[in-house]
Amino acid sequence: MQWRSIVVGLVVLRVSLSCVLWLAFGLGPNVSWGFNFHLSFNLHKLDLLFREEKGADPRGSSWSRRIQGHRYEETESICGKVGEESHKRSYLSFFDGNKDEYVRRYSSFPDALRAKMKGMAKEMFYFGYDNYMKYAFPEDELNPIDCEGRGPDVLNPSNININDVLGNYSLTLIDTLDTLLVLGNVTEFQRAVKLVIDTVSFDKDSTVQVFEANIRILGSLISAHILLTDPKHPFGKVGFEGYDNELLHLAHDLAVRLLPAFENTSTGIPYPRVNLKTGVPPDSINETCTAGAGSLLVEFGILSRLIGDSTFEWVARRAVRALWNLRSNETGLLGNVVNIQTGQWVGKQSGLGAGMDSFYEYLLKSYILFGEKEDYRMFQAAYESIQNHLRRGRESCNEGEGDPPLYVNVNMFSGEIMNTWIDSLQAFFPGLQVLNGDVDNAICLHAFYYAIWKRFGALPERYNWQLQAPDVLFYPLRPELVESTYLLYQLFDEDNPLHKSDNKYIFTTEGHVVPIDKRFRDKQWNDLYPCKEGPLAEREPNTRPPLNNISNCNRIPEERRYTLPLKSIYMRQIDHMVGLF
Repeated sequence: MQWRSIVVGLVVLRVSLSCVLWLAFGLGPNVSWGFNFHLSFNLHKLDLLFREEKGADPRGSSWSRRIQGHRYEETESICGKVGEESHKRSYLSFFDGNKDEYVRRYSSFPDALRAKMKGMAKEMFYFGYDNYMKYAFPEDELNPIDCEGRGPDVLNPSNININDVLGNYSLTLIDTLDTLLVLGNVTEFQRAVKLVIDTVSFDKDSTVQVFEANIRILGSLISAHILLTDPKHPFGKVGFEGYDNELLHLAHDLAVRLLPAFENTSTGIPYPRVNLKTGVPPDSINETCTAGAGSLLVEFGILSRLIGDSTFEWVARRAVRALWNLRSNETGLLGNVVNIQTGQWVGKQSGLGAGMDSFYEYLLKSYILFGEKEDYRMFQAAYESIQNHLRRGRESCNEGEGDPPLYVNVNMFSGEIMNTWIDSLQAFFPGLQVLNGDVDNAICLHAFYYAIWKRFGALPERYNWQLQAPDVLFYPLRPELVESTYLLYQLFDEDNPLHKSDNKYIFTTEGHVVPIDKRFRDKQWNDLYPCKEGPLAEREPNTRPPLNNISNCNRIPEERRYTLPLKSIYMRQIDHMVGLF
């Protein structure tokens, strides 16, 4: 009987040791014992225990390691010896169970569910639109608490959260014009256009942000005009008798009122705000964000090419070039806040979110619309710098070992991580990767944001990926994740003219629809601001091999085209990474 006691003792000892290891390496959140370890603790220790390679490229290894710094290096040699003597095993094996759960949940989108969700989206839109028209029009927006209209805060000019956006020009009505057409409501579209023509004026004593007025008002007026006058009638016969390009005239009038922002700056980078009547306020600040100053080219460029006046595209393109020439010589990255007079970087954080996002977006979208090689050369160089300095995690999205890919905020000069949060604006980037053909990376990054959405029911304005918790708790209905989802999957309204017509469309950063039209690739002027800078000049073809983590549709194996876009093991890993289990 003694041997039985020995066996039982060994079994108990082994079970106890397993439990201790289970808790020690931070896997406790999946057990209902009340433990909740931070992400960096979990992945750091697992990476140490099961890592198979030493001396790997830091860009391809775990981004939790980059945070741990020297402490990681000190323990690596000890744990490395343990790994050599023990059976090598990937920590990803912990996420290898319950694959069928993900297959069942995500492998199909039934027609009935799609129709139901399409109906819900329409219902939500009309709930907002109808109540705005009933209780708020002609004010800029509806205050849902008081159920009345709201415009600029004239009593508090420093309230830029309100005054940057609201200019006393029926913002919501203008901003929804093209949405009415996408939803198929031609009658209401025509009525709304007539209301804009009859009631909207920009001759107002309102100080607004140039960026916001551009993407919300100018972009919507241009989009509605193009859709209204399209001879192909992709949305049906939406034109009406008596329309005489009034929306285009309004867009031109607004753009002229924004032009003073580009005057009297030493760099050509515009002031952030203008008064629609008087120009740049005398107390205007000299600091602006990269996205705000460098995301005007799509709307200004289309306007220039529609009316044959190069002024608007010229000033917008000059601002982009000025910002581009201020990038770091060491990393190729830009900062997020710049002084428009000195060209000095006030904010040295480089990332994909607030202050930076649409700058990158408009480099590529401008190239798609206008075909200017300069725009694509800048985008290619910027994308390479992003991949080299912002991207953390394993080399490939859908195979291999290590943490899932993640793009972090770094110092523009050194490339060192500055903080451990991301913001909801960064969720635009998977969509941009789709437009660039980098579908694999887009799938993986989108899955990360979707996992955060699943956990909280929305994207927090800021999410701390190390603490697995929001840093800023509100959600202002941002559309970035929605656009990325649409560009990746498009399964929501397959019969919409956006998909069925002969036209191809692209979204502005505010979500306004513009066609990829040959008219926009023709300009009626010579280049009034030729590129003289070396980095923008025509370069020899790049003979270097492409980065391994940049992929395209042709690299996706045939067998993967009919399975989940992301393997279950990696989907489960991402869900664990954000604290879903």
